[in-house]
Amino acid sequence: MRKVIPAFKSILSLACLVVLLAAMALSFSSCSQSEKAPSGAESQSEQAVGQGAVKFTFKVTAGDSTSTFIVSTDETIVGNALLSNALIEGVTGEFGLYVVKVNGIVADYEKDGVYWAFYIDGEYAMTGVDATEIKEGSVYEFKQEKA
Repeated sequence: MRKVIPAFKSILSLACLVVLLAAMALSFSSCSQSEKAPSGAESQSEQAVGQGAVKFTFKVTAGDSTSTFIVSTDETIVGNALLSNALIEGVTGEFGLYVVKVNGIVADYEKDGVYWAFYIDGEYAMTGVDATEIKEGSVYEFKQEKA
């Protein structure tokens, strides 16, 4: 019977060691997961662009991703400020500037029915970006939408 007790102690020690290692592994795993940055729209950070006395917020939403810019400018028109900071590209037609690229992302209406919709303070804009005067404190946004 005395030989059984040392074997039992060895098995018990081994079981405790396995439980301890598993607890450590779970602890390290949960620490590394909590340090990861959130994904999608939650992981937005503001980037400052431009130079000038007037500042406004500009957002770009494409799918689940949103980028936010704090634009500084001396321009008076939103479109001019965004063009001069290379945040938008487009073609000028009889109805004004038609924006096709925002923050490097192309929307091709002819190909897949996707276009850039322009919003002011969360509301669909009634003027084009090239006819909208900058109002300091307003938030201007282009959202990629599908017709």
